Amino acid sequence: MQYREAGEGGPKFSVIGLGTWAIGGGDWKFGWGDQDESAALGAITAAVDQGINWIDTAAIYGEGRSEELVGRAINSLPQSDRPLLATKCGRIALGNGEIGQSLKRESVIAECEASLRRLNVEQIDLYQMHWPQPDEEIEEGWQALADLKQQGKVRWIGVSNHSVSQMQRLETIHPIQTLQPPYSMIARECEDQILPHCGTQGIGVVCYSPMGKGLLTGAFTKERAAGLSDRDHRSRDPRFQSPQLEINLQFVAKLQEIAEGLGWSMTDLAIAWTLRRPEMTSAIVGARSPEQIRQTATAGDCVLSIDAATAVEAVLSWRLEQLDAVGGAAKPRV
Repeated sequence: MQYREAGEGGPKFSVIGLGTWAIGGGDWKFGWGDQDESAALGAITAAVDQGINWIDTAAIYGEGRSEELVGRAINSLPQSDRPLLATKCGRIALGNGEIGQSLKRESVIAECEASLRRLNVEQIDLYQMHWPQPDEEIEEGWQALADLKQQGKVRWIGVSNHSVSQMQRLETIHPIQTLQPPYSMIARECEDQILPHCGTQGIGVVCYSPMGKGLLTGAFTKERAAGLSDRDHRSRDPRFQSPQLEINLQFVAKLQEIAEGLGWSMTDLAIAWTLRRPEMTSAIVGARSPEQIRQTATAGDCVLSIDAATAVEAVLSWRLEQLDAVGGAAKPRV
């Protein structure tokens, strides 16, 4: 497993981070369907066994359920083996499956206290603003995070899903340690401006959905897409529906040929591709069972060569041509 510093003076993260969005279950608007509790706990301890030293979660995942499971799992480990914890604020469960948004100071502080309780820790290692919404509240929310850091409730503070202009507004208040954007072979929007800005400002980048919510695993099929539960938010994502689905599956088949030539799995290739960028600190990989994280953690030892990256770029261009032919890709839901 490789390790990289998350921004200037930041934590040293494994290049694979464990994502716990899915283990929150399906009882909320952006759930991933039913989740087996024992499998979720096993995934967390298996990740630590594979050398993964940090876990990403959020208060809204399963409306607190994900944080509770993470807290249970890490507190079953010896102190020396416990991973670093990253969680997020700004999304509020309103009941009946609805999600609100608030970055008001009082709300942020209350969310932090609730996360500390669910995680059963005295300090959160990395606390992040989940979304820059409402936009007019991001300065107030960021000042609250800076104050929580000053109080010792959190060690480092970062943002997620923020644009360059929004980060610039916050940088006048307190430096940003990390940014968490969506980034994968099928979601490259952050490459033009966001990643270069992070590089020049010394902001660590920890991307999420590097495997395109499962599309880039090599295990997804048309039948599996058709069978997605209505409790799985991917059933409403255009990338998992015709005509994009058929193009994406052909795209993955072409990538698998490259992976096989390298002696890698498809997930190795998808994750290593994101980590090829010098701005990248870590890729957050979701897992719902010990088997899943064992299969993907191997990417932590993979380094993509220039020749392999060139071959991947040709396949990426093919996908865009195909999407243009059917009317262009809808903006992905992240």
